[in-house]
Amino acid sequence: MRTAVVILNWNTRDYLARFLPPLLESLRGLDAGVVVADNASTDGSRELLSERFPQVRTILLEENYGFTGGYNRAFGTLLAEAAAPDYLVLLNSDIEVSPGWLEPLTAWMDAHPEYAACGPKLHALVREDGEYRRTDRFEYAGAAGGLLDRYGFPFCRGRVLSRTETDTGQYDSPADVLWVSGACLLVRARCWREAGGLDGRFFAHMEEIDWCWRVQRAGWRVGVVPQSCVWHLGGGTLAPSSPLKLKLNFRNGLLLLENNLAATIGLRKARRRIAFRKILDCCAAIVYLLSGKAELARAVRDAHREYRELRGAPGTETAPGVPTKLAGLSDVRILLQSALRGDGIFNYLRRYEDRY
Repeated sequence: MRTAVVILNWNTRDYLARFLPPLLESLRGLDAGVVVADNASTDGSRELLSERFPQVRTILLEENYGFTGGYNRAFGTLLAEAAAPDYLVLLNSDIEVSPGWLEPLTAWMDAHPEYAACGPKLHALVREDGEYRRTDRFEYAGAAGGLLDRYGFPFCRGRVLSRTETDTGQYDSPADVLWVSGACLLVRARCWREAGGLDGRFFAHMEEIDWCWRVQRAGWRVGVVPQSCVWHLGGGTLAPSSPLKLKLNFRNGLLLLENNLAATIGLRKARRRIAFRKILDCCAAIVYLLSGKAELARAVRDAHREYRELRGAPGTETAPGVPTKLAGLSDVRILLQSALRGDGIFNYLRRYEDRY
């Protein structure tokens, strides 16, 4: 198969049962196939795959390697084969697709060999009374393409912090972005080989931002192709209020900057920005503590401790490169602007994007 759509599964049996059939139907007649890499699930996922979906190839991993380790092993297996795919798709198990979602992505990559990766628009899928309903609102994880603010806080075209926009066609032109959500991300196999896989220290959350930033530093481009749209349920593995999720986001945000910022803006500027980001994190921990959310304050504390341990791991040093301007790396202070502008933040960002 020319395109391998790889779902990394960990204990999401019900999502596989619900979302695999429309995915398989959408690939009918295409030179593409589905692979499920299972991170040692114990909920009956493996039995479901063998009994109901024998046509789906499975890669059975012996333990839960997280998002980073699971995909690195699955992609490594596929790319080591003689008939390796040209394109690899990271697809969450809680994504619902429609016919025709894949073709615009592969067509874009065929026509634009300078792109390492691209992705669709993400709309929110909601569950009400046991039924799933598609919406026209952008979904938190990736909306219409990802950006990064001055201090390393991710936001999206169509999503800022917890605010999301309704899709009215305002982002219907292909655009270069800093990152595309790993919920649905198509990557060029050649680029994956050359750049290496996901940074295993991240385990989960923000690892795709790091990968997209790294490949752009190497001269590739990353884009969103809005002619493709999928629906994402989100929060299927870790709830938004989970202290573990919060810890991963704070820790990995610092690792993300440590990996890439000096090579993008220069070492001296990078050190100052990372130091200020740490101060902002500490302010957040104080707010959590004063709000009676001690477990979230501890999550921020643990995130910084783990960051200090991981940043000095052998072989993880990133040599500074030539500072360069990258698409989607914004000088906006997104926390401040969002607080000042409220729902007007989206119009402000579109005007800002038009200027640059």
